Amino acid sequence: MSFSSGYSNVNGLKMYYEIYGEGELPLVLVHGGGSTIQTNFEKIITLLEKKRKVIAVELQSHGRTNDRNSDLTFEQDADDVFTLLKNLNINKADFLGFSNGGTTTLQIAIRHPEITNKIVLASALSKRNGVFDWFWEFISQARLENMPQQLKEGYEKVAENKADLQIMHDRDVKRMINFKDIPDEQIRGIKIPVLIIIGDKDVITPEHALELNRQITDSELAIIPGVHGEYIGEITTLKPDFKEDELIVPLIEKFLNKPNNR
Repeated sequence: MSFSSGYSNVNGLKMYYEIYGEGELPLVLVHGGGSTIQTNFEKIITLLEKKRKVIAVELQSHGRTNDRNSDLTFEQDADDVFTLLKNLNINKADFLGFSNGGTTTLQIAIRHPEITNKIVLASALSKRNGVFDWFWEFISQARLENMPQQLKEGYEKVAENKADLQIMHDRDVKRMINFKDIPDEQIRGIKIPVLIIIGDKDVITPEHALELNRQITDSELAIIPGVHGEYIGEITTLKPDFKEDELIVPLIEKFLNKPNNR
């Protein structure tokens, strides 16, 4: 899997990115909390890059991107992705965001509609009641020692300073503890095509995914068998009998390849 990579000066960050494949309209991958490009997307990048250009990013304090000594917000992450793409001379793109990256992708569509063509919201959260009740108690008690080992190793494999793992963990936890609902009018204001995906055993409730689907006029909903991120081969979900053909890349490509209704 050949790719180019680099760093870009973005709002006080040295933001890391990777570019795979070829094509006019890139697909931008936005990872979730505690993750890197590889821990979230390695399995689907190998499939997606065959037919399109893919740009994968690492957000503040995640992976190879440094920390700017400020709390994480989804709005700031959205602005960072937007600025990175401007630095790369990209004026229009599709986006696929997973988990927290899905919430960031929602904010990209809200704050920077001019750059968004289509978005895929993979296990994205827009309201506090969109997850099962146990989630908030779990987050309030989150400790680094309880972080999935695969995510710890994924971070330590690429980060310049392995000790910064604690910073990333604490910033992600604080952001979720302070999470506030995205106003309904902002969600309803999204007028581009949207594909909403969750697993049937996801952290996100089916009711929340259905509510998003009803709020966004030009949206489709897919509920896939499996846990949070299993449908894209997220690293903590991989089993010994993992098969690439069980991933939902064809579903994503079918959505992205449809002509827009505008």
